[in-house]
Order: sequence, then structure tokens, then C-alpha cells
Amino acid sequence: MKHLLDIFSKAFLRVLLSTLIAGFCALAVIVLYTNAQLPPVDLLEDIQLQVPLKIYSADGKLIGEYGEKRRTPISIKDVPETLKLAILATEDRRFYEHNGVDLRGMARAGLHLIASGSKGQGASTITMQVARNFFLTRKKTFARKLNEVLLAIKIEEELPKDKILELYLNKIYFGKRAYGVQAAAAAYYGTTVDKLDLAQMAMIAGLPQAPSTVNPINNPDAALKRRTHVLKRMLHYGFINEKQYNEALNAPIATNYHGRVVDIDAPHIAEMARKELVEKFGHEVYTSGYVAYTTVDSRLQKFAHRAVQSGLLEYDKRHGYRGPIEKLSVPKDGKIDTTLWAKNLREQPKTDLIVPAAVIGIDSNGIRAMLPNQQRVTITFASMQWACKEQTRIRLGLPPRTPQQIVSVGDVIYVEPGNNEWLFSQLPEVESALVALQPKNGAILALIGGFDFNASYFNRAVQATRQPGSNFKPFIYAAALENGFTAATVINDAPIVYKDNNSDNEWRPQNDTRKFYGPTRLRVGLTKSRNLVSIRLLQTLGLSRALKVVERFGFPRQNLPRSLSLALGTATVSPVEIAAGYAAFANGGYKITPHVIQRIVDSQGKVIFETNTPTVCPQCDQLLVQNEEDKEPSAITPAKTQQPVTGAAPRIISPQTAYIMTSILQDAILTGTGRAAKALNRPDLAGKTGTTNNQMDAWYSGYNQSLVATVWVGFDEPSPLQEYGSQAALPIWMKFMGPALQGVPETKPEQPRGIVTVRIDPKTGMLARPGQPNAIFEIFNQDTVPHEMADYSSNEYHAITPGGDSNGETLF
Repeated sequence: MKHLLDIFSKAFLRVLLSTLIAGFCALAVIVLYTNAQLPPVDLLEDIQLQVPLKIYSADGKLIGEYGEKRRTPISIKDVPETLKLAILATEDRRFYEHNGVDLRGMARAGLHLIASGSKGQGASTITMQVARNFFLTRKKTFARKLNEVLLAIKIEEELPKDKILELYLNKIYFGKRAYGVQAAAAAYYGTTVDKLDLAQMAMIAGLPQAPSTVNPINNPDAALKRRTHVLKRMLHYGFINEKQYNEALNAPIATNYHGRVVDIDAPHIAEMARKELVEKFGHEVYTSGYVAYTTVDSRLQKFAHRAVQSGLLEYDKRHGYRGPIEKLSVPKDGKIDTTLWAKNLREQPKTDLIVPAAVIGIDSNGIRAMLPNQQRVTITFASMQWACKEQTRIRLGLPPRTPQQIVSVGDVIYVEPGNNEWLFSQLPEVESALVALQPKNGAILALIGGFDFNASYFNRAVQATRQPGSNFKPFIYAAALENGFTAATVINDAPIVYKDNNSDNEWRPQNDTRKFYGPTRLRVGLTKSRNLVSIRLLQTLGLSRALKVVERFGFPRQNLPRSLSLALGTATVSPVEIAAGYAAFANGGYKITPHVIQRIVDSQGKVIFETNTPTVCPQCDQLLVQNEEDKEPSAITPAKTQQPVTGAAPRIISPQTAYIMTSILQDAILTGTGRAAKALNRPDLAGKTGTTNNQMDAWYSGYNQSLVATVWVGFDEPSPLQEYGSQAALPIWMKFMGPALQGVPETKPEQPRGIVTVRIDPKTGMLARPGQPNAIFEIFNQDTVPHEMADYSSNEYHAITPGGDSNGETLF
């Protein structure tokens, strides 16, 4: 029996030994095979984290961020030591001691498996978490765990500890779409990691375990317990002392979700840049860490934003109070449920300038109101006296005598902050757009697409096309100057009847004043915005010749009507197109291309795109001269579009035409429809108002040599404004240009060669007689100086009155 037992024991040992050897060999083969299949960890040296697209102003102010994941990569040297210690105390105390795998932790995981029969969480080190997050899935299997272990060892062999920790701190998810510690600091505390205190760092350090369930916004109680756990571990390991522990332990959980914070309000600009980047590079821009620098000047953008909002609020108040946006129910006992009312207020539309409020009390001196945060404010009756009841758009009720005539308790109204007080207000229905360009290269320096981007994403500065009215007249006048007319050419301001040969319809245009002024020099006709002068000028010039010049300014052919109404601005244009057109007057006659992106940088800081838009280059200028057979007997040689040098803006009108047009448009401010702009005390400014039929649209465009800006005001659904361009649009333009040009030296356009100044008779536009007492000076292209002297009778006007035999038009 003993012999049989010895034989059985030896056999068993041989089998066991063979099994162990076979198992070891199999394990070795598996490890070697798995190791061979692992991805190369040197990829981590240049890993591309998913970083959102960021868009900045030209001076480095953030204006937009796009991407599902919020992440701002940070170097390990910029991470506060306390935050690193909080992470290590929570996630991997022995990180700087092990080789990527913590054998103690692995042993604990093994004991848990034996005791419970199930796979536990294990003891993943930071290095193992890096391996899993960058290369593996989160599915809990033995195969994945083996890959994780082997990858961790491999990573430790090839990367320094600080690099591994940096990868972890930038990759890991902290909840609320925040990836990485820098994004977590921004999302939960609205700041950067270097400004966090100990309690906040401990809170962030505790999030990776369960970012959705223990974050302080979703579950404050669970978050507090988790923060306490982190602080206890930090104290246990000697990372903090008792005093620091107690202070942090008693700190409140003062956190709210902080969305992406921008430095300046330029959402329409950001959206324009985003769209352009997607068109250039595809949807990878949202995750590739691209940074786009726009042409926007943050200072000018701030002025533009303020000008449009305050200008529209002022317009809105001039047209009366439309009533409360809602009436909240007031209990019979008068006890207001402020919590319920505040909830309702938070659901109302708001902007960064005006906020909803509920009226909670009224007396003879004003009203008391509650804001969405339940703050109580007082609004004086003095700030409410504009609130005449709007009966129709053109008719207002009597001025209010008491606050009770305007509001009742429970009314939801709007208020705006004033100088140490709150003012009665309302949300404007009217809209506006403002675009400001650098006239020499077309860079968009400021752009406002509407009163409030959150209320409407529609970009009226670029996407809206409306009739410009008289704001378009300068382009007709420029076409005339290009074809031999002068600022002294006299056109008869007299009634016109336009008959359509194909129907019985008649068009009888009039001046806004309903008066006729007889023979009128072109300078006066544009300065005073005389409609009949513009129509007769276009009739005399001819539509085809006018359109050839007008199209050079960049207006699409299909948007230009083939009729005399073009002289009154019945084309359809966008504000940015108008601004680009006026830029040609400001820059001496060149066509520029409005653009918003200056350069694009990839995640490694390499410039991958830089704008190369045409720039005004007078020294590169080469004017084309028309062939002699194309010339009209009375016409000067017009400029033709040409771009002879790469990067040089093409000339579209002669420098003489641009100079004369600027002179006339300066007069429009001195004595014409833009006289209010004289208050800016800038003699270098030139500009023109614009108002369309029935006052549907109001415009103002103006410039000097360093800045051109256009303002449009109107309703999205066309409706009469009951104001002219000088009343609705010009004040907004002035609110912008005033501060925009503060400290900017006045500039005087350089007089081009070929410009001469001549004394003329103001009635006839002919040369003044020697010693004529009422003679005035006028500027001409030297080829178009009058040759005849005014008659002594002063009754001979030489006014141009077109005949009625062309294009089916009859002029009387």
C-alpha cells in the first residue's frame, strides 16, 4: 500500500509540475503575444487630445468656443502642487514609487475575487488609467486588465512620471462635459486651477471616481462626502496639516455651473468664423484644438455692441410702451409667492442689458419690482414717463401722470441698469446691424448682427438684404463722375412721370419734402438727398453705363434693378456690402473684400492659414485706359477693375472720383441730411443717410480714412419705422464712431494729381465771372473743368433735362 501511495504521489507531482510548467509557458506565450499586439506608447509623446475650437479677437480676447468636450490642456509645471497631491492621495498614493502596476493593489483585488467570486474595481494606478483612457475600452474583462497592466509597464518604461501625470490630468473626465483639471476648474468654479483653494481642489480631485453622481451640482451631499474623503487622505499622508484640513472641511460648497466664458460679446463674429473654419477643414475643427484669430478689435466691438443696444432702446422708447409681457396672478390676500414668481422670471427672455422683473408694489413715486434672483429694486416714476401707451406704430397716447397708469402689481416688465439706479424699459421689437471695416484691407473690426444673439441667431449684417434707399445714391453719383459729370453739373429738380410701355402704370417719384427745387448742382443734389436729381442723373447717364460702374463695388448683378428706381436705392444689399462699397471712397478708389479670419493656428502652435486678402497699394496702381473707340465724346477715361500685382486691391474708380465723392459726402455732414454728425467735431468724416419707401429701412454709412461703418435699422418683418435714417440709424453710428475715433488723429485725404479748384457760379455750375460776389469754389478733375463763363443775366442755367425717348420712360 505504501508503495502504491509513493507511486501515486510521484505521478501527481509530475502532473502538477507539468501543468504548472505548461501553464507558465501558456501564460508566457499569452503575455508575449499580447505585448506584441499592444499599440506603440510613443504615440503618447505627441498625443492629440480632443480640444475644442477657440476663436479670439485680433487682440487675443476669447469670443467663442465650439466642441462637445471642454478641455484646456495644461502643462504639469502649471498645475498647483496641492492639486497634484490631492489627486495622488485619492487615485494613486504610490504613483512615484511603482513601475506602473501597484502589486499591493493587485493583491487586494485578487483577495476580493477569491472572497466574493466576482471581479472588483481593482487597483488601477494612474498609469493604468492613462493606458485605459488612451488605448483601451472601459469594459471590465480579464483580457482588458492584462492589456492594461502590460501597457502601464510599457508606458512607465518610455515616459517620465511627470509626463504620465500630465496626460492623466488633461485626459480624465470630471463631469459637466469637462475633461482635464483646467476645464473642471472653469466648469465648477469659473476660474483657472492656479486660483483654486484647498477645498475646491479636493472637490475636483474626488470627481474622477464617479463624475456624474458625486459632482457638487448634481448631488451636493454626495460631493461633500467625497470631498471629506479626499481631505482625510491628504491629512493621513501628511500632505496638509490639521488647520488646513479643518478650514477646508468647513468650507461651503460654493459652486454653480459656469458655461464657456467669453471675454467680449461678439457671437455673430464667432459664428461667422466657425462656419468658415468648418468649410475649410471639416468637422474635425471641433476636436483638433484649432485656434482662430479674427480681425475684430475688442475695443471697437464693445463700442458697437453698446451703440446698437442703447440706440435701439432709445428708438423703442420714442414709440411708446406696448404693455407688460405677462401678468402674474396675485392672490386675494395679496401674499405673493416670490419663489414661484422668480421661477417665472427666469424663464423670460433676457439680454445682457435688460432683465425681466415683476412689479410687487406701486406708489406715487414709482414702483418696486423683483428681479429673477429675488433682488428687490426701485424704479422711479421719472424713468417711466416715456411710457405713453402705444396705440398704433404712429400714434401714442397721452403722457402718463402716475405710475398706476402704466403698470399694475403682477406685471412682468423689463428694467435696465442706470447710474446707481434701475430704469423702466422694454425689449425692442426693432432690429439693427452694424459693421465696421478697415477701408484699406477689408478687415471686419466690429460687427453686430442684431439686438440680442440669444433671441435670434440671424446675422443681419451679412445675411439680411434690404433696400438701402438714399444710402445707395453715392454709387450712382460715382458712376456719373466716372463718365464725365462733375460736382457742378446742373440737373433740373422737376417733376417726373415714368410710364411703363407694357402697362398703364405710372411712377411719380417725389422729394421727401414734396417740393421741387429747379436746377441743382450734383453736389447739392447728393448733399440734400434730392430724389428727382438722382433719377434725372441716372436717366442722363444711362442704366448700362451706371451699372458697369456700380457692379465694380461688389454688388451682385442680380440684386440691381434695371430701372430708374435704382437711383433711389431699390437694389437689395446687405450692410456689409454697403460698408465695403463706401470703403472705396475712403481708400481712394479700391475694391476691398470684407473678411473676418486673420490666421488659424493648430494645436501645436503652427500657423496653418493666414489671410491674404487684397490690400490697397497705391504704388502698385495701374489704371487701364479704355480704347479710343469705347470713349464717349464728353466722357473722361473711367477706371476699370484691375489687380496687376498679387495681393494688391483692384482699382474700381479713379482717385479723382473718390476724392470728389468724399468732399461731397463731407458736405452731407456739414450742411446736408447728416448734420447731426457735426456733434462729433470730426471734419474728416464723410457719410450719407438712407431711408426707404414708407420708412421701412433706415441707414447711415460714414467713414474717414481709417474706419468705415454702416448701420441699418428696421423690422425683420418689414414695417414702417416712422423715422428717417438721420433719426434711427445716424444716432447709433455716432454712438459708435465717437468713442471709436477717440484719440485717433484726424486724417485728410491726399489730393490726387489731376484735381483742380475753380471758382464757379453757384446757380449754373459754370465758371464764375471776374469779381462775381457770390462765386464759390468747386473741385474738378482737370479734364472736366467748365470752359464757359456764367452769363451776367444769371438766368441761363444749362440744366440737364433728359429726353423721353429711351427705355420707355417719359420725363416732364
